[in-house]
Amino acid sequence: MSDDQLLTLLREMRDNQREAIALQKDHMATYAKQLDRVDRINEKAEALQVRAGKAAKVILWVLLPILGLVILMMAWPYVRYLSWMLWNA
Repeated sequence: MSDDQLLTLLREMRDNQREAIALQKDHMATYAKQLDRVDRINEKAEALQVRAGKAAKVILWVLLPILGLVILMMAWPYVRYLSWMLWNA
């Protein structure tokens, strides 16, 4: 191999390495953008989960007692009928 061919080969290798480094930098920039987007999505999801937890607490402390009261009101006539049947038996 002559010196000219060797120099040409070395220059091609250098140029290819520069292209590879530029491509890696581009990939890293894209990755950083995607990672930021994922972080924002996760923060939104966490905020929604907090809101859902608060809503679940409201359901447990407000709606369940109301539901229990409604069930008791619906059962009251049956309890009165059964007690009347026991007293008059």
